[in-house]
Amino acid sequence: MDRLVNTVRPYAWGSTTAIPELLGTEPTGEPQAELWMGAHPGAPSRLDRGTGLAPLNEIIDADPYGELGKPAVERFGPRLPFLLKVLAAGAPLSVQVHPDLEQAKAGFADEEDRGVPVDAPHRNYKDANHKPEMICALTPFDGLCGFRHPAEAAELLEGLGVNSLKPYVDILRARPEDEALREVLAAVLGADREEMAGTVEEATEAAARLATEDGRFADDYAAYASAADHFPGDPGVIAAMLLNHVRLQPGEALYLGAGVPHAYLGGLGVEIMANSDNVLRCGLTPKHIDVPELMRIVRFESGDAGVLRPEDSGDGEEVYDTPIDEFRLSRYTLAPGGRPRSLGDRTPQILLCTAGEVTLHGPGDTQLTLGRGESAFVPADERVTLDGAGTLFRATVVA
Repeated sequence: MDRLVNTVRPYAWGSTTAIPELLGTEPTGEPQAELWMGAHPGAPSRLDRGTGLAPLNEIIDADPYGELGKPAVERFGPRLPFLLKVLAAGAPLSVQVHPDLEQAKAGFADEEDRGVPVDAPHRNYKDANHKPEMICALTPFDGLCGFRHPAEAAELLEGLGVNSLKPYVDILRARPEDEALREVLAAVLGADREEMAGTVEEATEAAARLATEDGRFADDYAAYASAADHFPGDPGVIAAMLLNHVRLQPGEALYLGAGVPHAYLGGLGVEIMANSDNVLRCGLTPKHIDVPELMRIVRFESGDAGVLRPEDSGDGEEVYDTPIDEFRLSRYTLAPGGRPRSLGDRTPQILLCTAGEVTLHGPGDTQLTLGRGESAFVPADERVTLDGAGTLFRATVVA
């Protein structure tokens, strides 16, 4: 087992205080958005096995079977198939959607064939992999996830009292679900931005006013008005109103599968995802939006946000159940004087302490103590037990 040295990514939407508070460091005054733990080549974790710090991806490349184990390599290839993060949103992230595996492979191949540079601002597919992900709240965490039922979206939009939104309300009430959601989203994102600016401004002012009143959608209106403050005039504000607003409490999570539009609005959480950079944006962003491709990828299905709570799988491990195998996230909450907890050893693991202090005991007399914000990599076939008083997240794969 190895202590990880991790990189903080300073994206503009990041909180200036949340990650420093977790790590016990002084804020720099600059946004600190994501703390990356894993072997992604963009910012791999580093570890020291006696010869100085080395990137985890290079260590895995040198001995994939030894680091990842035979089951993981045979199923996912010679690379760590997930990326673990601490995400600190001080401002809304873009509304976005991710392709499924077949769509990613086809889209990547097409853009490669057409010679679209990987770093081109209009490129949709950075790689040939899908990007299912999950966010688990460490603090109250606001997000958007999946479409509202069209009738509910119509009621919310109508409640704003904005005349220019009435055509969307009528479509949402008159058409079948898939057709209604598709037509309204395409119309909003395809509209001329300047022509749409007045509607967005009027809707934002109405949402801010209604957020202070005792109505059914008061909390939702508040979230949309807050997002609009960061993106004035962005038609994505109206697109966001088609989505479920959810506030996660600490320990609750959202799973975001292929084709599900979503956005993170604010809060601190543990995020885990398949190793991919494929994102198609739907709004709340100055970046490129490919509306035709978006219409092909989005799943136009309504439903609730699907808040996940961990389930005890035995021996104190609380598992967040998801339908994919590239990652598996669980949590241990250890009490002082409690019995040690034993972890499985068939697959690679990243362990992250988010509260208190947890000690890892490895082969022989080896041990490693993790405090808040500290993490470790455990290679496959290395058995580890835990004790201490704190909270530890465990990221691994299903193989």
